Amino acid sequence: MHDPPDRSSVEQEWDRRGYTFGIWVDPPGQEWRDFVHATDELVMLVEGELELTCGGRIWRPAVGEEVLIPARARHTVRNVGTGRNRWFYGYRTPR
Repeated sequence: MHDPPDRSSVEQEWDRRGYTFGIWVDPPGQEWRDFVHATDELVMLVEGELELTCGGRIWRPAVGEEVLIPARARHTVRNVGTGRNRWFYGYRTPR
């Protein structure tokens, strides 16, 4: 089991790399299907379980593992655990 990532550290690192920062919480069974964004997105699991499908590939990231979703890639995010999940997300900003 991994320690949860430090919000402040992740937020500062993503800002340095040109990404916004937000936190999302989903109840068990929540699914966000077939989303597409015009910019790259980062996702990092903080608590619970998460399944991310993108480009025919399925990820089940560990707590603290960063996943890059490329711009214009259709993707689905699911809470596959029995409790809530919490994850950080950010979008690349123009510089």
